[in-house]
Parts: sequence; C-alpha cells; structure tokens
Amino acid sequence: MKPTDSAAPASRLRRLVVPALPATIVTVAGLALATGVIVTLGEGDALFPGATVGWSLAILTGIIVGHLVALGRDRWWGGTGSGAALALAVLLLYGWVPAVLVSLSVVVLVGAARRHRWRQAVVHGAVDILGLGTAALGLAAFGVASSVRHPWAPSSWNLSVLPEVVVTAAGYLLVSRGLLWVSLTPRTGQLPAIPRTAVVRQALVGIALLGIAPLIVVCAVHAPLLLPLFAVPLIALDSTLWIARARAEEQLRDPLTGLPNRQWLLERTWTALDDAERVGARSALVLIDLDRFRSVNDTLGHLAGDRLLLQIADRLRHALPRGAEAARLGGDEFAVLLPTTDSLTSSQRAARNLVAALGSPLDLDGLTLVLEASAGVAVFPDHALDAEGLLRRADVAMYQAKRDRSGVELYEAKRDGNTPDRLGLLGDLRRALDAGDVELHYQPKVGFDGHVAGLEALVRWVHPDRGRVPPDEFIAIAESSGLMPRLTEYVLETALAQVARWRAMGLEVPVAVNVSPRDVHSPGFAGAVAARLARHRVPPGALQLEITEHVLLEDPQRAADTLAGLTAHGVKMSLDDFGTGYSSLVHLRRLPVSELKIDRSFVARLAVDTEDAEIVRCTLDLAHSLGLLVVAEGVEDDETWERLRDLGCDAVQGWLVAAAMPPDETTAWLRARGERGWQRESETAALAAEKAAERPSGQVLN
Repeated sequence: MKPTDSAAPASRLRRLVVPALPATIVTVAGLALATGVIVTLGEGDALFPGATVGWSLAILTGIIVGHLVALGRDRWWGGTGSGAALALAVLLLYGWVPAVLVSLSVVVLVGAARRHRWRQAVVHGAVDILGLGTAALGLAAFGVASSVRHPWAPSSWNLSVLPEVVVTAAGYLLVSRGLLWVSLTPRTGQLPAIPRTAVVRQALVGIALLGIAPLIVVCAVHAPLLLPLFAVPLIALDSTLWIARARAEEQLRDPLTGLPNRQWLLERTWTALDDAERVGARSALVLIDLDRFRSVNDTLGHLAGDRLLLQIADRLRHALPRGAEAARLGGDEFAVLLPTTDSLTSSQRAARNLVAALGSPLDLDGLTLVLEASAGVAVFPDHALDAEGLLRRADVAMYQAKRDRSGVELYEAKRDGNTPDRLGLLGDLRRALDAGDVELHYQPKVGFDGHVAGLEALVRWVHPDRGRVPPDEFIAIAESSGLMPRLTEYVLETALAQVARWRAMGLEVPVAVNVSPRDVHSPGFAGAVAARLARHRVPPGALQLEITEHVLLEDPQRAADTLAGLTAHGVKMSLDDFGTGYSSLVHLRRLPVSELKIDRSFVARLAVDTEDAEIVRCTLDLAHSLGLLVVAEGVEDDETWERLRDLGCDAVQGWLVAAAMPPDETTAWLRARGERGWQRESETAALAAEKAAERPSGQVLN
C-alpha cells in the first residue's frame, strides 16, 4: 500500500542520501570490487567455489532471489535477513569476493526485476560491497583470510569462534545500514518512526546472522547437498521481518484510504522543515476539510461515506503538485505537505487547485455528488517554525475559510484566537461575563412615520487595561473558543431583564438580540429562550432574535427546526446582514423570519452607486413579495433616508436616528419620543421655522 508516489521508498532514498554520496559509494565500491577480482585472479584463486558446494550455494541464492522478486518487496529498504545471512556465511567460508558475488546477485537481480528501481539497486549493491569489505577486515583482525582455495575451517566449533562471527556481522551491519541512514536523522536529533523500527529490525537481522550464518558454513563443509534446505529458515526470517515492518507502517497509515496518518505527517513535516531551513526555502502545510460531509453519512450511511472518502483520497493523490505529499488526519480531514514552495501566494494557489480538484462531481452508486472543501494554509518560516505549530495554524486558517465560505485562507495571526495575547483576552472576557462587566447598549429602529419599531441590543466591553475592545474582536474570540453560548446566554438574560424594567415603566418596545449559528444549532435552544421569557415575565412578542445567512450553511434543516420552535413560542425572527452570505431563495422561503435587514455595505453608497441602489431595490421587492418587513442598517444621512423612503423601505437604523446608547440614555430617549415619535433634525428645524412664521409679529413665547 503506497500512500503517494512521493512517499514510496524510492523517493525516501533520494531524500536519504546527500547528492554526492551515492556516486561516491558506487565509485569506491566499484574500485574495491575490481581490485578484489584482479587480486583473486592474479593469485590463481577462483571467484566462486565449484563442484557440489558451489552449485548448492547458487541454487540457494536463486531461491532467495525468486522469493524476493515474487514477494515484490525492496530488499534495499529496511534490509532482509536472507541475503545478509547467506552473504555473511559465504564471507566466513570463502572470503570477500565470493560473498560480494552472492550479495550482488540478490541486490542487482531483484532491482533488475523491478526495472524502475535499478539505480537504487546499484547504490545498495555498492553499499553491501563496502559493508562486506568492513566485515572482511574485522575477520582479518583475528588472523582469518579465507578464500575458495583455503576455506575457513575453525579447529573446533565452540565459544572461541563467537567473537569472530560477532565482529564480522557487526561490521557488515553497521557500515551497510549506517550509510543508508546517515542523512535520514533530522537535525532535531530524533529518528522518525520508520527508521526507529528499522533499527529494531536490523537488530533482529544481526541475531539471525549470528545464528544462521555459522550453520550454513557447517552445512557447506559437511553436507553441501543440504544447503538449498536453508531456504526455508531464511525465507521465514524475511517474512518475519516484513511482517514486523508492515505492522510498524500500519501504525503510520490510515486503514481506510492507505494515506499516511497524522503521526507520519508530523514526522515528515519535521524533515521537510529541516531541509527547507538548510537551503533557505519555504515549506507549506495545507489542511483540507470537506464541507457538509456529515450530511452524506446521515443520508446515505457510513459505508457510502467511506466509499466517498476513498474517491476523495484517490483524487487528492492525482491532484498533488510535484513533490507534495498527502495524509489523512481523520474523518473528512486531509493534509498536504508542500516540502518546498516559492512564496505565500504560490502556496495559496496550490491549495486552491487542490480544493478545485476535490470540488468536481463524484459518482457514488449512480448518484452524482458535489462536495466542496475548505482549506487553510500555513507556511514555514512565516507562520511557524515547527511541525506542530504549522499544523495548528493551518487548522486555524481552515476554520476561517469555513466561516467565511472563501474556500482557501492563508493563516493570519490577527485572526488567530489562540495567540497568547488573544488567549489572555479570552480569559478576561470569561471573567467579565462572570462579573457582569459586559454591557448592552441599544440602538433604535424607526419607521418613516417616526414610530419607534424596536431596539437592537449591542454588546459592549470596556477592558480595565485595554479600554474599549471592538465587538468584532471579542465576539470572534468567543466564537472560535466555544465561549459564544455563554456570551449569548449573558446577552439574552441582560436584555430580557431590561425589557422587563422598561415594560414596568410603560415603555413597551421590542428588543432584538443577535444569536450565532452555533446557538441555533444547539439542541434545546428554543426551549431555553422560552424558559427565560417566562422567568422574566416578558411576552414572546417583545423579543426578536437576529440571525445571519451563515446559519443556513452548515445544517439548513436543523436551523429551520430551531427557528420554527422559536416562532411557535411567539418569538419573532429577523435575518441580519442580508446580501453578504450565500443563502438561496429556497432557504430564505423556508425560514420563519418576519423581518429582513439590508447590510450597511449596500446602504452606505445607496445615494451614489447605482448598482447598490439596484441591489437594495431588488431586495425590497423580494422581501415584500414574501411578506417580510425590511430594515436598512447604517443610515447616516438625509439623502439615504429619502432614497430608502422612496424605494418603500419599512424602517431604518443608524447614526442618523441614534447611536447605540447605554440603558439609562436609551430610557431617556424613548421617553422623549414617546408621544410624537422620532423626527429628523431637518424636519424638526423646518417645523419650528414654520410655527415661528405663523406667529403674529411681536408675539413672544413664554
């Protein structure tokens, strides 16, 4: 199971060795082999034993090669026990040159059978030559110089030969495997998981060498015809090592898609960051999450969802940029590592291409599905200097893309609710809510006849050290941290208590409170609102809840059910910031709202921008055709007021009427306009001038 082409052993080897090392190894090994062959032939010795023992060794070697080819594994990655044990046995018995021929037979023939790996086979054959040469030097240190003409023949097989075998095996393993791992360890000083497990496997190989190689030597001397039977324990050894390797790799793979998992991604990212730092390059991590995938599981079942994830994983593999690597982190969340990237812009562009590839139609049992995805991008060293930080900040950017429905977002520190500064602000906000230090101000909504249609409760917070904190800032922190339900509860409780006080004064004016999508999607929200109304003895018609179009995006049906429950209790609903979201008319028709508020971004340029004016006109026609009242936000001048009146708008809200005021000021404002309603200053001045003109000359008002 290959997670991606770039994660396969071949490309691991390319990262494994520095560029000059393979050529050096091959050159040195080639010179050593040529020298050994020349010296052996010059001394009149044979390169390989003949007669029965030679043919038996050749047959045994052929069986091992056939087994490796049939199994389809790469002998040079992680090592095998069979070829190493056989090569060491031949080294002990007949010397370095025959052992090299056996090793090359295994390495090169297996590599040739897998044609696209022949370059790696040459490198690893050269590594084995150097490893066997080191083992031969270790054996020579004990005065042993075996050859085909003079095989190794210990005087007795007892503990006295153990040091020779141990030193020979250790030298072979340390040099051959050490060269392969020399550049794999990142500068963090910790081996990744696969090399760590490879070290364990090589320890098992060493034990096998100690146990099997001397037995092969004894059998070759006394019963050479039985040598092919050693294929059974040698193949069993290989199978045991590969099973251990497969289990180790399974811990780094997603069992459904075969893609690497989170642990693998973090370890590979550490290596990529180390490489990028060394050459002064950038590296990027893209976190991808499928939008509304849960609805597929709920509607079609989890088995269908799994088949869909398999298609997504396959599509992601084919859409990867050159050199990129993909992983599945769990559920419908995937990650793509860009080991090298030119700039922040190119990283974001690569993420957009991936999102676009995943967004094309998918076929599932004859059903065509279109799943959109959201992606967050974090870049080293701009956004984080370690793998964990890069993953966390890509996650922050991804959730921002989900909230904004923008598809792809690049990490921005100012939008991260988890920076130390914002975490401190979050703690202060929680304490302020507990202490009741967060205030509500109220901004009026008035009709064109001057009637006060209602008030909107707007939350305000004055920090003891920072001063006034912008609402957008601390509300964003509350939404990203899970504090939003607590804030909504506080605002509802405070607003309803104030409504009760106003009603006791005879000021019966409805108050609107903003609620977030998370509130609407919370089970039991409608019942909790009804309970608060009853506790404060406020009639449901005195409360209006304002929602945004984002409430429709995640789960339209659940949102509709909650809103229907609220309206069943008598609570009125208003759709806020209309025109800035992505809702369809179908969703708008299904929502039980009685009021629609046009966002200030369209109202502000109504008098000077014909396109905005047309948007406002169409919105008014649409809302009125559905029986909805329309309130325009952000009205700040007389000209905008008059244009809205001419277009048939029902009410306005903005600084032209009044800014948001504390409760006491709001009370005074309501009392002052209780009888005659609200009037613009220009109308008040004109009325005063008209009355003055009607008074007889010289009359003085008392």
